[in-house]
Amino acid sequence: MAKLYLIPTTLGDTTIERVLPPDLTHLISSIPVFIVENIRTARRFLKKVNPAIVIDDLTFFELNQHTEKKEISRFLEPNKEGLDIGIISEAGCPGVADPGAEVVKIAHTKNIQVVPMVGPSSILLALMASGMSGQNFAFNGYLPIKNPEKSLQIKMLEKRMQTEGQTQIFIETPYRNAQLLDELLKNCDPQTMLCIAADITLDTEFILSKPIAYWKTHIPDIQKRPAIFMIGKI
Repeated sequence: MAKLYLIPTTLGDTTIERVLPPDLTHLISSIPVFIVENIRTARRFLKKVNPAIVIDDLTFFELNQHTEKKEISRFLEPNKEGLDIGIISEAGCPGVADPGAEVVKIAHTKNIQVVPMVGPSSILLALMASGMSGQNFAFNGYLPIKNPEKSLQIKMLEKRMQTEGQTQIFIETPYRNAQLLDELLKNCDPQTMLCIAADITLDTEFILSKPIAYWKTHIPDIQKRPAIFMIGKI
């Protein structure tokens, strides 16, 4: 029976061998149909996985914020013909902070077997390295862009962390990292622990957990770098 494979990708310009197991690279080479966020970057990734792949022999469906929901079900039609399908995110794991979840939801209604493959997740890697609770945590995605909504959300997440001991994880568009850090420093208690994890799995990787009071005098250069932010207890 044909399957739907969830294929993690590298988190940046790093080698395939560093983050993806050999079995996955062999599997990718055998899949004829892909659902991707961006066809151009997906093609580049596939060539990086296996330079011998003939890109023109593959079928691509593009899934992003511009895709109409009524089109998504059509992307799974090759499965009826016995063809395996792979979902490729722009970075990291499909279905996690990623539109691929919509495809997976439809696949379950059609009784298509969904197979998650091993690969890097910036969210989990950052949590592992933070020293914060991995028993009780929440991923909140993107915080509001503007105030007062952003500052209110930060205070709410901090209160949840304090009362429930729940690590709060969130992300930001890289070019707004500095603004988010500034809001965290303004709104959080000086003793609240903040972990900043940037460029995970890359040679420039930066992961550090310190109190808000520390960050106020040690501002890291994280602007335009993919980053994960966490507040919690250590």
